[in-house]
Amino acid sequence: MNNVSLPVNRIYKDRLYKMIFNDKSELLKLYNAINGTTYEDPEMLTITTLDNAIYMTMENALSFIVDMRLSLYEQQSTVNPNLPLRFLMYIADIYSAYVKDMNIYGSKKLQIPSPSFVIFYNGVQSQPDRTEFLLSELFQPTTDQPALELKAVMLNINKGHSQELMNACHTLRDYSEYVARIRTYSAEMPLADAIETAITECIQENILRDFLLKNRAEAKAMSIYEYDEAKTMRMFRDEGYEEGQIQTTIEMCLEFNLPSDDILQRLMTKFQLSESQAQEYLDKYGASETAPSPNKDS
Repeated sequence: MNNVSLPVNRIYKDRLYKMIFNDKSELLKLYNAINGTTYEDPEMLTITTLDNAIYMTMENALSFIVDMRLSLYEQQSTVNPNLPLRFLMYIADIYSAYVKDMNIYGSKKLQIPSPSFVIFYNGVQSQPDRTEFLLSELFQPTTDQPALELKAVMLNINKGHSQELMNACHTLRDYSEYVARIRTYSAEMPLADAIETAITECIQENILRDFLLKNRAEAKAMSIYEYDEAKTMRMFRDEGYEEGQIQTTIEMCLEFNLPSDDILQRLMTKFQLSESQAQEYLDKYGASETAPSPNKDS
């Protein structure tokens, strides 16, 4: 197997999901659960995660190869229809690293690992167990025969969902239970106390026990950071902070005379908006800027 050497530049802190499944044994179990395979040797797994891909803010991404199959897993607490585009940018870098010692200009056909893209969703918005997002859904104009396609599958890993997957991967089930307990307890007590209670109970009940015993302080710090971050984002949205940022973005784009399609795509990517939401903001804040100037001679 080709050894992929990727630069390491750890600018940001890993999230709890990524810390748990960075362990090759746990990641292989998760892969087996999703694909119905029975691989047992963790050393078959080659990690290809790009730790310097901060420009896509995919801090929860895990990328790896097993038996010439390249998997890219991403945990999300929000529904983001633009993930196929981010996956495309991410995997292009991975393939570039994979073939760096190969002759891509030669007449011999290269062999590259077959990709798959999975999103593990554990947000508070109600979602089905399985959802598919297609890159072609972002294309304008739309087409029934896209020349380029990428399919990302979103799996709902909240407690009570995706039971077959949870039964096949107990670590993922335990992670889901841990998150659910924090949400429940944080409604009843301060966040730090809620996380401490969840950790103590999970250890006592053999839920992520070994991981939490070994990494208790770091797990608590990560959980506080993640939940504070989510709360802050909700607060900003409630107070109109995000709308102000959207207005500023639109005004800057118009100053540079960007076409409306480019502005819409930027709004959808940056603020995780649907096309209709982005159009609504553009109509609201871009109408006066794009309207024709009045005729002074009239």
